Amino acid sequence: MVIKRKPKPLLFVLILFVIGLSFVGIGGYWIYLSQPVDKNSDTSIEVTIPSGTSTKQIGVILKEKDLIKSDIFFSIYTKLTSKAVLKASTYKLSKSMTLYEIVKSLEQGNTYDPEALVLTFKEGQRITDYVKTISVNTGYSEEDIINVFNDKNYLNTLINKYWFLTDKILNEDIYYPLEGYLSPDTYFFKKDVKVEEIIEKLLDETENNLKEYQNILSEDNIHDIITIASMAELEGKTEEDRKNIIGVFNNRLRINMHLGSDVTTYYALQIPLTEKLNTQQFNTINPYNTRPTSAVGLPVGPICNPSIISITAAINPSNNEYYYFVADKRGKIYFSKTAEEQNLVIQDLKSKGEWQ
Repeated sequence: MVIKRKPKPLLFVLILFVIGLSFVGIGGYWIYLSQPVDKNSDTSIEVTIPSGTSTKQIGVILKEKDLIKSDIFFSIYTKLTSKAVLKASTYKLSKSMTLYEIVKSLEQGNTYDPEALVLTFKEGQRITDYVKTISVNTGYSEEDIINVFNDKNYLNTLINKYWFLTDKILNEDIYYPLEGYLSPDTYFFKKDVKVEEIIEKLLDETENNLKEYQNILSEDNIHDIITIASMAELEGKTEEDRKNIIGVFNNRLRINMHLGSDVTTYYALQIPLTEKLNTQQFNTINPYNTRPTSAVGLPVGPICNPSIISITAAINPSNNEYYYFVADKRGKIYFSKTAEEQNLVIQDLKSKGEWQ
């Protein structure tokens, strides 16, 4: 007779711990391999995918061009996430594109003419940045482009054309009415493209991205959703952080507490985020600035053009109990329920030399 020994509780716990640790490690590695090779790269790279090329071979081509971190992971990723066929074509891709964006381009088959105008608009940038991108790559002056962006007659035609644009963008306190509504991505245009065509191409992509949320979004909430998403885009780096940050903002809004977001001050003063501001600047009274304690509510409008990730975070935020958050010099976010807790976090960061 063979007596089976029951597994020891400690061993069982240890096995569960190792399994859990493995999942965490796999998840972290998945996120790492999905991120851009170089998120700050502005260079477009021409890639040709010949007819009959397998997914595995496409991964090798992209890895050789240094557009992805792993050709093996590319094959696994496309098998698990992509139902569409990757199309043979010639593409303009960038090291700043995520794996999701690269696969999306290959699914769509974005063929391009070598003579075509390729414009890349980045997440978190302002319309003024987009204007510079257009101006540098076309014959239009920045002033001429801004005039198109702010033309009220043109804006009214866009409001009538796109369901997500409302009269709220025409508020006189708003610097640039279309701020926040232009979808960041890489686009292809003919050389003699008009500014209006560029604007509407970006708005078309926004409409495509928001289509699945159309039953949730309405004339009453869309402007606020885009506004709070634009704030989270600049305040947090990860989707989870942005969801929690929006949760903080929502908690503060519920009790009529000022949002205290530094990034809104930068936009209010039209100063780059890389510069330092003083106390007087942070306390400036402005429809965009949420730093003064008297500034209750959201900014008058979006402060950048957010990613779809930030917009979905605004649609589905974390339901937390935090009212404060602060970032260390590496961008890691620390959340607190009370001012006292936050002060302790700040003191700890300062003592470790992690304070910005």
